[in-house]
Amino acid sequence: MNDEKITVRITETGQTMDVVVLSKRADRIEVVIGAGVHNVRCELTPTRSGQAYAGSVKGREIVYERSREQVQHDIDRLNPTLNKGGRR
Repeated sequence: MNDEKITVRITETGQTMDVVVLSKRADRIEVVIGAGVHNVRCELTPTRSGQAYAGSVKGREIVYERSREQVQHDIDRLNPTLNKGGRR
């Protein structure tokens, strides 16, 4: 299985790290940091300006530096049939 990974920045240190995406929607991105029994889930939500997603893990803020529009475009690109609903 190919897990989607995104790069987030730890604001305190400026370091970046790759995290695994559990679910991705324009209003929320759920990620897992770490592996095995030491993993931690985190929910990233859009900032007020909508230019990034932010969340907190063990008291440290992490930021995914992509806008809501960019994330929605990524979702549409990865699964183009998702929004082409309609009843049959």
